Amino acid sequence: MNTASGAPRPSVLYVTDLAYPARGRRYGDEDVFLASRLREEFDLALSHPADAAALLDRFDLVVVRNSGPVVYHREAYDAFRARARELGIRVYNSLDGRGDMAGKQYLVELSRAGLPVIPTVDRTADLGLLPRSDAYVVKPKLGADSVGLRFTREPSLSGAADGTLLVQPRVGFRYEVSFFFLDREFRYALYAPDPERRWVLEPYEATARDLEFARLFVEWNTLTHGIQRVDACRTDEGDLLLVELEDLNPYLSLDRVPETDREAFVDRLKAALRAVSG
Repeated sequence: MNTASGAPRPSVLYVTDLAYPARGRRYGDEDVFLASRLREEFDLALSHPADAAALLDRFDLVVVRNSGPVVYHREAYDAFRARARELGIRVYNSLDGRGDMAGKQYLVELSRAGLPVIPTVDRTADLGLLPRSDAYVVKPKLGADSVGLRFTREPSLSGAADGTLLVQPRVGFRYEVSFFFLDREFRYALYAPDPERRWVLEPYEATARDLEFARLFVEWNTLTHGIQRVDACRTDEGDLLLVELEDLNPYLSLDRVPETDREAFVDRLKAALRAVSG
């Protein structure tokens, strides 16, 4: 399709699951809004993750957004990645991230490296490296949205679980905060003042020290282009610790962002997609 000026518009396959029931978040609403704004500059079609691999070759660019945790459609996601690489299709986010896109092994690696992350191990032999705590969290490496998460009094892993589960101490914290980056550029931050209401978010004024913390992980990541959300907790001692580096399909909480920041984000996203689409 052409614009009024006759110049061709890039075509975008927008991968999302509008019906995914996320706790405390409305994936469908966010993607309906974003898709409507991107249609101002792109020819855009929506696709469920299960259908994306079969449609790739018809579009200039694929945008992966709120498609739900990969754990629910692992086979389809792997087929999508393989097909995109085979065809050389541009994907946003790019498929070379090493945060949540590749599972949660990065938490183990960052913990071993002594970076400011909640202490994490994945082997029985390493349980002694964890600090003492009143409780511990055990969760799957490939999990999301608290799927498979459980709490224990003592850190433990069965031999069969070595390498597939993560164990962390349950950390006391004042609040959780998320820093949003687009192509490594900081855009905005949100936080949950009430630890019991993770997704009731408010705008957060990030300090220079906060951004230094967040950029440490954005720069550590190998993502060529895309949106990253750095989730952290503010401990009772006042430090920030990484909870998650979401680089696959981070929910943006755009309904919680001031209008000026939201519009600036949308404009910047349009420019980023134009650049990637060639």
